[in-house]
Amino acid sequence: MADFPFLIAMIAVPAIGAAVVAALPRGRELLAKQVTLGISLLVLALVVLATAAFDVGGERFQLTTSVSWIPDFGSEFALGVDGIALVLLLLVGVLVPLVVASSWHEADAGPRPARVFFAWLLLLEAMMVGVFAATDVLLFYVFFEAMLVPMYFLIGSFGGPRRQYAAVKFFLYSLVGGLVMLASVIGLYVVSTSQLGEGTFAFDALRQLDIDPDVQKLLFLGFFIAFAIKAPLVPFHTWLPDSGSEAPIGGSVLLVGVLDKVGTFGFLRYCLPLFPDASRYFAPFVLVLAVVGILYAALLAMGQTDMKRLVSYTSISHFGFIALGIFVFTTEAATGAVLYMVNHGIATGLLFIVVGMLISRGGSRRIADYGGVAAHAPLLAGAFLIAGLASLALPGTNSFVSEFLVLIGSFPERPVFTVLATVGIILAALYVLLMYQRTMHGPPRGVLLDDVHGGDPAPGPGSEPARGGASAATATVTAPAPARGLRRFTDLDRRELAVVAPLIALIIGLGVYPQPLLDLIEPAVVATMGDLGVPGGTDR
Repeated sequence: MADFPFLIAMIAVPAIGAAVVAALPRGRELLAKQVTLGISLLVLALVVLATAAFDVGGERFQLTTSVSWIPDFGSEFALGVDGIALVLLLLVGVLVPLVVASSWHEADAGPRPARVFFAWLLLLEAMMVGVFAATDVLLFYVFFEAMLVPMYFLIGSFGGPRRQYAAVKFFLYSLVGGLVMLASVIGLYVVSTSQLGEGTFAFDALRQLDIDPDVQKLLFLGFFIAFAIKAPLVPFHTWLPDSGSEAPIGGSVLLVGVLDKVGTFGFLRYCLPLFPDASRYFAPFVLVLAVVGILYAALLAMGQTDMKRLVSYTSISHFGFIALGIFVFTTEAATGAVLYMVNHGIATGLLFIVVGMLISRGGSRRIADYGGVAAHAPLLAGAFLIAGLASLALPGTNSFVSEFLVLIGSFPERPVFTVLATVGIILAALYVLLMYQRTMHGPPRGVLLDDVHGGDPAPGPGSEPARGGASAATATVTAPAPARGLRRFTDLDRRELAVVAPLIALIIGLGVYPQPLLDLIEPAVVATMGDLGVPGGTDR
């Protein structure tokens, strides 16, 4: 089974599916949804089979495939995964079908046909698989840039009122970072030519190069800036609150749950192994950015009135913990950082999905427009609570294990940074629980107010009528939504329960028993630490 080209299939199946869905005739939106769901489930099955074929005690990179691509430049279409990439592919495989199911009706409310939304979604899945599976640096760069296109159109065509601004800002930030990285990719090729006699982009060959420390610093910065923007780290973060809040809910889930992980994945896959001297040199600077991001983003999250924007800021804070775990250079902390990538995608994915379900019912993204929802939609409130508790890393949820590993692995090496980072845990409890309390409990407000007064008050100035089935992304944020009434504010239906149930099961299951993921992650982290020269690492 290990000889089967799983990685090529995981790229080809959604890419071909995107073309098929886009080519469906007008009016076949239901068929487009069914085909997209079927293809995303097939990709999930391929990821699960690939995981079963992966030998934890075997070679560092497995399931490898290499096809001649640009021989004149020494570049191949080379794919392979270690444990770090494999768990992120599992995250992609799990989230995409749930995004399809959660967007079943939301995509219908967009200005473009639903089949266009789902075609872009499948193409995005193919690009995400490619960026995690590439073992050729030039191929990685191509996927890194190409995945911007489907996300740009998902935000720009199906997002909220400021979708064009958010889409352009997302694209420009990411494009600039990618162009800076391209300069370093070319620099690596030049160095490999001088040392090997011929240029190459193969990761295994590049990590064997003996690069001058001063040259390393320049090349490191090119990769680091691109990955810091993608992650994002403060001060490169300003695009995420706009993009996360204006994207459709499905786009927000994949943007924050998966695409942003490309940045932290890039730190581990490329910055540390290829530029070990530069990584050690810049580590204190990165740690300062990480801790500042944890605290600064958490404080900003507490002041948000827009639920989607609040969740976006929480993710910036969480990425600070991931960067802290990577750049303290201990196996324990780096293992926790990789596990944090997966657990953050699950917890924040659920939080965005539940927020989207709330917005689709209330017609507003403003926290102040909600109150007393738990009394009328207890299942929705329960899912919201579990997602919030996982986001603040409550013991027993999946995020706690990864956050604990990061902190316990960081403290012996960087105690000051670690102590400062723990303040972010307190702030996380505040912004999550305050949002939950204000929306789910207390007296009815905004969208439920008409049931208290027995009437249907007129909308406030600048508000927008909340129509049944309206897109969560397009709900007004400038004024309270008009009252809807309990007869319309329903609890989760069977489709919505089927969406949230797997994520809740993963949050609880990985919170109690994370060992299967740790078994996949740890050997790859040990090998990465070996490239860096950290004691206990193994270069294999």
